[in-house]
Formats: sequence, structure tokens, C-alpha cells
Amino acid sequence: MSDKPASWRMPTPKQMEKLTAKPDQRPLPASPTPGPADDLPEEYWDSIVRDPSGQIRTGIPIQQRRLSEIPRHVLRVSCRRCDRIVEIQTVDAVRLYGQHAVWKDVGMKLLDDGCQQRTGSREDDGCWPSFETP
Repeated sequence: MSDKPASWRMPTPKQMEKLTAKPDQRPLPASPTPGPADDLPEEYWDSIVRDPSGQIRTGIPIQQRRLSEIPRHVLRVSCRRCDRIVEIQTVDAVRLYGQHAVWKDVGMKLLDDGCQQRTGSREDDGCWPSFETP
């Protein structure tokens, strides 16, 4: 251990004068970074609106779209009770049910055979559709 004080950590008065006389060498940011309470810049909102993946999420749910509006090649509907899965190509669904048919109605018709999990009650029998993305 040395008996020297911690003065070696602090700059000398001469070094301090030199540091204050010299302008700061760091480049200043072009615009200040926004904080939590600040408004977000317009460029941010433009990029959100133009993002193609964001448009898919904000659109109409797939089960409420018409068959002509669905860009997928294969459509899949499954039953949540009996785990039965029915797939149909979009082209075949349009040919059978028409391009203006709603996918929810078409999916229900595909599962209309009756659910394999019978309860005995007429109101409760039938599949519970789940419209999946293949």
C-alpha cells in the first residue's frame, strides 16, 4: 500500500483549465432523443402505417372475409371439441361456394357432418370451429 493520497485521480488545476478552454469534441445529436412524455416524430408514424405486416393484423379477421379476399392457397378449419381438421384449397372453395361466400360460413358447412363428440343435446351438438392459418 502506498501512503499517497488519491490526488492522482483528480486532474490538476492546470489540466482542468486546459479541459475547460478546449471545446467539447463530441458531436452533438441532430435532434434530441424523445423521452416518454414527448410526442413521437412523424417519421415513426409513417413507418408504422406503411409496414405491410401491420396491415395484416389491423385488417378484417380471416373468418369474416369473403373467399375472394383471402390471399392464402389453403384454408383450414378445425373443431375445438373433437380436433377434426378440414382443409380446402381456396380455388376449390371459390368453385364450390362462390367468390362472395364468407369463410366462416364455408368453414361451418365443411364441419356440418356433426361433431364426433356428442352430448345428446341438439343445441350443444356440432363442431366449435377454429379458423387456423396453415
